Amino acid sequence: MLGNGKGGKDSKKNHRQQTNEPKRGFHLMKRIVIIFHSQTGKTARLAEALAEGAQSIEGVQVRIKRAQEATAEDLLWADGIALATPENFGYMSGMLKDFFDRTFYAVGESLGRKPYVLVISAGNDGTGAQKAVERILLGWRLRPVADVVISRGEPTEESLATCFEVGATLAAGCALGIF
Repeated sequence: MLGNGKGGKDSKKNHRQQTNEPKRGFHLMKRIVIIFHSQTGKTARLAEALAEGAQSIEGVQVRIKRAQEATAEDLLWADGIALATPENFGYMSGMLKDFFDRTFYAVGESLGRKPYVLVISAGNDGTGAQKAVERILLGWRLRPVADVVISRGEPTEESLATCFEVGATLAAGCALGIF
């Protein structure tokens, strides 16, 4: 039996304390979703570094999804969003664009100013992909919380370390209530 065994209001209070049940509309662990697409493995390595950084922050749950598997529910679940895409022909990957097409109207404006970070694995300068993604995210009213990371060519130790830091920054900012 929970609480003082007599029911009443103390019973409800003690149940919440014993189960760590969050209050309605609030969850204790902050949640980060990382959505990416990768054909060559380069962007996947950058996404993994983002995830490792986010997981390094206590009190944060991380979900990493390939763009073709990610859903609107993943966006609604998350407190913070990380996106990683290769630059294809000066644009984001077709799979990330497909993800946006499948989820844009499903979530509408319900994402409310959630924080996001963006990572681009570029063959050129990455700015075309950056502009295209940022234009879509503006429609969702998400807010950037770190400079866009553009990794040119093979991911270097420096670009992987930067992704780790950006993932940790997103997670820490969510965990501390800064974002």
